[in-house]
Amino acid sequence: MLGRSVVLLDAARTPFGRARPDGLYAHSRADDLAVVVVRELLRRNPDLPPHLVGEVALAATSQVGDQGLTLGRTVALLAGLPQQVPGYAIDRMCAGAMTATTQVAAQIAVGAVDVAIAGGVEHMGHHPLGADADPNPRFVAEKLVDPDALVMGATAENLHDRFPTLTKERADAYGVASQARYEAARRAGRIDADLVPVAIRDPERGWGLATADEPPRPGTTLADVADLPTPFRPGGRVTAATSSPLTDGATACVLAAEDVAAQLGLEPRMRMVSFAYAGVDPAVMGIGPVPATHRALHLAGLEIDDIGAIEINEAFAVQVLALLEELGIPDDAPHVNPDGGAIAMGHPLAASGVRLMVQLARRFEADPSVRWGMTTMCVGLGQGGTVIWENPHHPDYTPVTPEAAL
Repeated sequence: MLGRSVVLLDAARTPFGRARPDGLYAHSRADDLAVVVVRELLRRNPDLPPHLVGEVALAATSQVGDQGLTLGRTVALLAGLPQQVPGYAIDRMCAGAMTATTQVAAQIAVGAVDVAIAGGVEHMGHHPLGADADPNPRFVAEKLVDPDALVMGATAENLHDRFPTLTKERADAYGVASQARYEAARRAGRIDADLVPVAIRDPERGWGLATADEPPRPGTTLADVADLPTPFRPGGRVTAATSSPLTDGATACVLAAEDVAAQLGLEPRMRMVSFAYAGVDPAVMGIGPVPATHRALHLAGLEIDDIGAIEINEAFAVQVLALLEELGIPDDAPHVNPDGGAIAMGHPLAASGVRLMVQLARRFEADPSVRWGMTTMCVGLGQGGTVIWENPHHPDYTPVTPEAAL
């Protein structure tokens, strides 16, 4: 990565809720969810002076209502950051928070700011994907994209078509494994440590506290999912068991120049090495992580065998399998999503990119023998994004000190 070394100092997320009328956050505002996470990051990093935050970038796919109005700026003000701290909103659909993170990292790398906050929020219960969108009719009329490109589940069915080895049986097995891995991680305490409790209100039941993810279905078996409906195509292969549920939630992280972090006495949790985004045929958008990963690895000067920890967003099981097959990685590889993923815990669209980083940072701390890791995801309308990270706990990690930066 050109310019100054950029590190992730901390990251957190809300518990994820189901996007439905009786879901955790049915009566909560989207921007308030983001405020809770940003405040928590400031609270648990008291040695980070708030006035040093030079930018707040917050992503949302549907930038309307309670997740509109220049989200980064409004959340900064609501979270109590000084008025001189600017902010902006960003949209790259599912990779919104990932893009917010890499965008502010680039600002840090060139010296425009020293510290920044990035993240995302999605309240799909208030703003279903595409509900307020008006796709240009030329997309279909001029055959610029297949009509399936506007229906994410249909693009997952198309992946099954294009790659016959990616069978329903493999996808079902992966979906069941995601639930089992998540439940094992939750029982071991590897999930709750990164969740920020959120005060929630219900008109009938009064106030409560959201402390755990709502979507997971522990104990799911292959027999349970074998005959589920295929809503995106009659006789198809994509079911609720192999898809991420509609989800509400927020994430945020703090990034800084590594030499500035050292001056403040703040320990990095990860160092950003490279990142890349790539476009693909929108009709098979789930293949997007493949070219993005190849590009990010090239920029980092690494091979896939160097990557000891992978966090990939599980928009659909077939999309994960497509990347693993392309990279020659087994479906059940222990270094891929060992604590489960979006199929179990949910996928609040623009927030999920930082959720991947939350889990990778936790894995780096638990296993100093892993030097390199990556976060990757597919993106609606035919894109993919990948970020390569280095583990500061690895014995070969060379920190950048204030003196070395001079």
